[in-house]
Amino acid sequence: MCGIVGAIAERNVTPILLEGLRRLEYRGYDSAGIVTLDSRDDRLHRVRTVGKVEALAGRLQQEAVRGPLGIAHTRWATHGEPCERNAHPHLSNDSVAVVHNGIIENYQELKTKLSAAGYRFESDTDTEVVAHLIDQSLRKNGGDLLAAVRQAVSQLTGAYSLGVICREDPHRLIATRAGSPLVLGIGIEEHFIASDVFALAPVTQSFVFLEEGDVAEVRRDGFIIYDREGQPVERPLSYSGQMGSAAGKGGYRHFMLKEIFEQPGVVAETLEGRIHQGRLLEDSFGPDAGPLFEQVQGVHIIACGTSYHAGLVARYWFESLGVPCTVEVASEYRYRKGVTPPATLFVSISQSGETADTLAALRTAKERGYLSTLTICNVAESSLVRESALTLLTRAGREIGVASTKAFTTQLVALRLLSLMLGRRHGLSERDEAALVRDLELLPRALEGALELNSGIESLAEAFAEKHHALFLGRGPQYPIAMEGALKIKEISYIHAEAYPAGELKHGPLALVDADMPVICVLPKDGLLEKVLSNLQEVRARGGQLFLFADKEVDTHLSGVNTQVLSLGTVPESIAPIVFTVPLQLLAYHVAILKGTDVDQPRNLAKSVTVE
Repeated sequence: MCGIVGAIAERNVTPILLEGLRRLEYRGYDSAGIVTLDSRDDRLHRVRTVGKVEALAGRLQQEAVRGPLGIAHTRWATHGEPCERNAHPHLSNDSVAVVHNGIIENYQELKTKLSAAGYRFESDTDTEVVAHLIDQSLRKNGGDLLAAVRQAVSQLTGAYSLGVICREDPHRLIATRAGSPLVLGIGIEEHFIASDVFALAPVTQSFVFLEEGDVAEVRRDGFIIYDREGQPVERPLSYSGQMGSAAGKGGYRHFMLKEIFEQPGVVAETLEGRIHQGRLLEDSFGPDAGPLFEQVQGVHIIACGTSYHAGLVARYWFESLGVPCTVEVASEYRYRKGVTPPATLFVSISQSGETADTLAALRTAKERGYLSTLTICNVAESSLVRESALTLLTRAGREIGVASTKAFTTQLVALRLLSLMLGRRHGLSERDEAALVRDLELLPRALEGALELNSGIESLAEAFAEKHHALFLGRGPQYPIAMEGALKIKEISYIHAEAYPAGELKHGPLALVDADMPVICVLPKDGLLEKVLSNLQEVRARGGQLFLFADKEVDTHLSGVNTQVLSLGTVPESIAPIVFTVPLQLLAYHVAILKGTDVDQPRNLAKSVTVE
């Protein structure tokens, strides 16, 4: 989603802003822009381009855009097509410049009023309304930029984070947020704003996270934060260890491939310190978790996209251990009237911790009488972490590729830990817990074994080069893994793919099966194996092409014409959904390479979905 960077300093901030935009590229965008207030002529200088940040960098080499105060932006189109006139920053009367993340829902009503007042609109965006509103308020408030921003945002309906500068006020940068994240970066005689701490890693490791409704007055030598009532407040100072090295590909062709191969290491990190002598450590969930878990009678999981698939896998785990569990897409949850069962733990899952629908669902849940809230998240500084009672961090490290890989597997590990901890309260014996924990300790090595299939999957992917559709099958906890496999190939290969429970073939999907419809299935050795093999015979009988990833102890009886089988090592059933995810990730990656798509930044998609 859109990215914001801003800076006020004694030095020229253009290189800082440009590097910040480069670090936000992983979020997904279609255009970029920068504006600075040049102290040499006291004018706003703006450059905007469609396409990659490097196109903006090329323009900046030709045009002298510099100054000690500036804001910059990467845009992911919501209102208005991707084009230069719709790119941020937006100006009003060559006086006010604004960058904006989010969506202004009442922009059309405001646009009508501003047009009647004589303001001329040059873009199709909702953001330009904000620039003109601030300019209008500025003229009513005797040139006080802080008051003008506060008055303007009081008229907005929707989600936003804003960075604002003004030609007549060269010593202040104003930042505010409501529903979209924004952070202040603290330097020495210089300060910054960004939508993500990673954008500012080269210039500071000290941050202050704005809370809902906050407005920050940022100067070169300090800052003041005001709450939604206009009262000065102090927000805690945080430190981040996210350094520049995370941005490199480490010799891999794409970030996605690097992140797939990082999975054994990050899974080991996620397990580190949470298991001791074959038993889970309760304190890894927080000092107050134990008494709370004693009260939990059920779990309600909320998530979006890949994180939702992780929740669907976890439902099988929770309920196999006697813990009732429901799973729901966040965007649906918040708009329906639900019933909250007694003593239910509300669990949110998100890689970024800023997913708009998941964050809104958490806030809704707090009004619905849940026992407590717990988030499984990859970003310690995120809104979800700050607003949840309990947190289990996944320790996946920075994930740059838009298509989630290592974040997904570490989410599954965290959910497995949570299921075992709650299962302990619902009859899971110490002996059985120890056996399941041993399986988790084997997981990093099992993932390494799955990665050894890479070259075989690269060859297998050639069969998909001319395909336009694919069908993924699974049963039990492997059905959500099939859903995740279908999502991956859709995201980066642009192949239409569907996932179905294998037992549902006769109820419709079998009509799609022919020689041009590849069917992909994972085959761990579990209690549903024979059922799945019978379903696959139905595909084969109709001339379908089968691509199978099987435990080496599984005899598929399906080798031969129109069937390709790749074998993994022996994988314990309890961790099979995590391990069998890896070949599906590699398949999507290699098919995308053959298709020639932009693997790390697929079209129309954003890494962090911070608006509805």
